[in-house]
Amino acid sequence: MLATDISATIRRPLGRSGLSAGSIGLGCWAIGGHFTLRGKPDGWGDVDDAQSIRAIHLGLEMGASLIDTADAYGTGHSEDVIGRALSDRRGDAIIATKFGYTYDRAARALVGTDVSPAYIRKACAASLQRLGTDYIDLYQIHVGELSDDEADAAGETLEKLVEKGAIRFWGWSTDNAVAARRMVKFPHFVAVQQELNVFIDAPDMLVMCEDNNLASIIRSPLAMGFLTGKFSSEMRLPGHDVRAAGHSWVRFFQDGRPRADYLERLSQIRELLRTGGRTLAQGALGWILARSPNTFPIPGFKTEAQVRENLAALEKGALPSATMAEIDALLA
Repeated sequence: MLATDISATIRRPLGRSGLSAGSIGLGCWAIGGHFTLRGKPDGWGDVDDAQSIRAIHLGLEMGASLIDTADAYGTGHSEDVIGRALSDRRGDAIIATKFGYTYDRAARALVGTDVSPAYIRKACAASLQRLGTDYIDLYQIHVGELSDDEADAAGETLEKLVEKGAIRFWGWSTDNAVAARRMVKFPHFVAVQQELNVFIDAPDMLVMCEDNNLASIIRSPLAMGFLTGKFSSEMRLPGHDVRAAGHSWVRFFQDGRPRADYLERLSQIRELLRTGGRTLAQGALGWILARSPNTFPIPGFKTEAQVRENLAALEKGALPSATMAEIDALLA
């Protein structure tokens, strides 16, 4: 593990974009509400839009500026809510959204993928309208694996959208470091969104981002909520929750129950994550901040209380290097 000795940082450069952002952002998957993927729930249950807006406002006040969403989340509903929340605060936020999953808004269902040039232009226009803005700060490819030809065509289209002023910069949500490295040739490619948390490390991607001055935007920083410590072996999530829907890529839960092997791993490092009076969630976010100076964890939320706890980790900062080494030794 390549833990770095960095001090607590409230803001960080957003890769090579010239922008800076609060080092912990807001992940807006959950506030999209219900939608399905391959006939299975892909949301996080019921949402209260008014509460979502209050939570976004609280996040801005506490130092978050990077707000990450996708047109897929609630088939546009998350973008709608963000647009309402930022209607008079656009300058306070760096809006990052994603494209590539096609959807049926009436059915609130994802139905396929499309990264063709024509679709990218269409998706961008729709996102701009829902977000109520003239430009998207960071527009990201949502489909994680593309052929080289598909990736190049997408990159060329995105560079043209930069020229037109519809987007400022762009990135890719992928865990394929080799594929992401190919995109560095495009001047406005500035970020990779990747999975990373205490349980799932990704050293190759982190090194690639550092070597090429790319922002590493971290999805699933709390392992889909597992690292909040609120789950026990007896608990079971309802079927309308993505973690209980039976998706093969949901690794921390099985049949809606937290996996025993991950519960055991968490028990081993629980007290280390709580170093310096942190909550478990704050320790897990501090681990990511210490892991690389390029990281921006974007924990999800549905309530103001969750935002308040997560963003309090900004002041507590990165975990100390000695604690990082102890966690590494225990989980190795």
